[in-house]
Amino acid sequence: MKSSNAIFGAGLIIIGLVFLLENFGFIEFAFESVWPFFLIIGGVAFWAGYFTDRKNIGLIMPGTILTIYGGLFLYCSLYGWYHMETAWPLFMIGPGIGFFLMYLLGTREAGLLIPAGILTGIGILFAFRHAGYVRYWPALLIILGIIIVIRHRMEKKEKQYEG
Repeated sequence: MKSSNAIFGAGLIIIGLVFLLENFGFIEFAFESVWPFFLIIGGVAFWAGYFTDRKNIGLIMPGTILTIYGGLFLYCSLYGWYHMETAWPLFMIGPGIGFFLMYLLGTREAGLLIPAGILTGIGILFAFRHAGYVRYWPALLIILGIIIVIRHRMEKKEKQYEG
């Protein structure tokens, strides 16, 4: 049996015992503020599974998403859910970071950078929209567009000189 399966099984046993003991009144905890820790623990378990067997690159994505979302939910449960009004772009940034980490820690498959860039970029743009720089965030799009146009023209000129 793989050690990642054993870690997952042990995690389920622990979670089941906690809920069972809480249901029968042996322990009490404020579930409203504690439940995000279960997401974080799940994320760490996926990461542990990856570090146990680095061939399981697919464990990075759920590990990253659960850890980031768990941190977001923990923050909101402790400091107020109204923060979700501006923190929601993390729902896009989380998978974007997951794809980027899969690229960095895996076989450097370039195809992973496409969803990483799109999801992270869109999430950051929406985060800027809610940050106080409302008037200036479109300037980033203009600068990015200028860079792409200049690079395209430079590549076109290089091909003309080669040909």
